[in-house]
Amino acid sequence: MSQDLLNTLIVISGKANVLFEGDLSAWELDWRKRSRGKALAVVRPGTASEVAAIVIACAAAGISIVAQGGNTGLVGGSTPDDSGRQVVLSLQRLNAVRHIDAANLTMTVEAGCILQTLQEVAEKAGFLFPLSLAAEGSCTIGGNLATNAGGTQVVRYGNARDLCLGLEVVTAQGEIWEGLNGLRKDNTGYDLRDLFVGSEGTLGIITAATVKLYPLPAAQLTAWAAVPSMTHAVALLGLAHKHLGAGLTGFEVMGQFALSLVAKHFPQQRVPLWQVTPFCVLLENSDHESENHARAQFESLLEMALEQGCVTDAVVAENLTQAHQLWHIRESIPLAQAEEGLNIKHDISIAVSRIPEFVETTDALLATAISGVRLVNFGHLGDGNLHYNVQAPESGDAKAFLRDYEDAVNTIVYDAVARFDGSISAEHGVGSLKVDKLEQHKSPVALGMMRAIKQALDPRGVMNPGRVVRI
Repeated sequence: MSQDLLNTLIVISGKANVLFEGDLSAWELDWRKRSRGKALAVVRPGTASEVAAIVIACAAAGISIVAQGGNTGLVGGSTPDDSGRQVVLSLQRLNAVRHIDAANLTMTVEAGCILQTLQEVAEKAGFLFPLSLAAEGSCTIGGNLATNAGGTQVVRYGNARDLCLGLEVVTAQGEIWEGLNGLRKDNTGYDLRDLFVGSEGTLGIITAATVKLYPLPAAQLTAWAAVPSMTHAVALLGLAHKHLGAGLTGFEVMGQFALSLVAKHFPQQRVPLWQVTPFCVLLENSDHESENHARAQFESLLEMALEQGCVTDAVVAENLTQAHQLWHIRESIPLAQAEEGLNIKHDISIAVSRIPEFVETTDALLATAISGVRLVNFGHLGDGNLHYNVQAPESGDAKAFLRDYEDAVNTIVYDAVARFDGSISAEHGVGSLKVDKLEQHKSPVALGMMRAIKQALDPRGVMNPGRVVRI
């Protein structure tokens, strides 16, 4: 049966685009290198029609499908299991920008389009596509939508879901839903677009999308501020909303230890102010008037923040190069943490007003449970999303730390998230990594509705089974 299926897949997509021999680690190994599966084959279709034909063939053979974009996910949602009986469907050949509608402020792109490429095409046409995250040079828009990616500008523009106006989707039955009309108003029944966005390939395969564009700002300025506590960071956020309004497009918080790792492992990056303050904040102001207007706004904001004690020191980037350097420091934290050794990652969201208390409480719980534990606390404070990561004690064995403490650490953190009415997955998704935790922290009513949707749209379990929700 497997050989018959492989022959069928070769007929559909061509021999060069059906891989089943040799090193397939680029598709079988997840970005964190913590999960490696075994694929029956990797198929690289070139059209939505080919995707549909592949789905039909796999369903008929009883073989499930794992859709994959740039394979940059962090929750084990886009790599196969170890059965050797799953097809990885790579969408990287579906990478065309189909159309820009300037009057409608939309762009229609295929799912395999690299996020950075999409940004550059939009900018060349005089527009902004604001989704921005550290993996933008390799992640794809299809994967961004499948996981409802967040990033650094959610405070102004929202998650990937908020930037999407339409989808083209291949269903579990091998049908193609054409929903790329780009309408901002369409109340003709259930919102199927939002159902597929964030479903991680468990309901269907996104093959193209129509996304929102925005006018390019006249100026973008970046500031780096030292703050004496997380409470002061929240107070600074309130001032920034008041003084910058919709111009506030980024607000990131970074703990001292997180920044120390960047200084340690990437000494060529000059990290400002980190040694003299518990937290630093990175702010971005996008202005549609002028650079002078933007700079005056920033100076007024920071002057008031200094007077009120929210900020102890600050620097404003003098040019685009300096701004990129500051953002590069923030984006280097995950890489620096990886250089430091294995760690336990958390992608959580809490109401902004409750984050200081959450951090203080959970820091104390972890310090009591594990002597010498190190906390890599950073993230998108502007939208309440923290990457609250836990590093082994400095002199400890990182592998042994994960083996002995990962379950206990996750329990402490996720129970604290529940007490503060938060979410255990803010922007990374559920994948396979958090399926069990979701069942513990999602309400039975919500889980029941999710299972009903999965069963209705994918009754044969073709689409990425065992991810997000178990049937």
